[in-house]
Amino acid sequence: MKPKIEKFEDLIAWQKARNLTREIYRITSSGEFAKDYGLKDQIRRASVSVMSNLAEGFERGRMTEFHQYVSVAKGSCAEVRSQLYVAWDAKYLVKQEFINLMEKSIEVGPIIGGLRQSIQNKRYKK
Repeated sequence: MKPKIEKFEDLIAWQKARNLTREIYRITSSGEFAKDYGLKDQIRRASVSVMSNLAEGFERGRMTEFHQYVSVAKGSCAEVRSQLYVAWDAKYLVKQEFINLMEKSIEVGPIIGGLRQSIQNKRYKK
């Protein structure tokens, strides 16, 4: 039996997005990455957007809005991945950092996609 999801913090997608954001903040706080204010701020905002949209959509209490916010969160997750390529190409990340962050962001995407599909299925059952 699945545990009941009563608050946004219970969402696996949100928990994984939080872990990704924590790592993004850690990596972007030092070295050359920290000096590239534009990219640093953009990738941080994108990762925070994943968490924030999941939380806000959940709290809105309506499936239609939740679905919309989850879709935005999925898009922000893709934005993080795209910006990781920019950071890699700019040599702000060593290989293992790039791989680790990319794996975390790739893991979050399908979880959010599954949540979105679940919400959509519930919307059509009503």
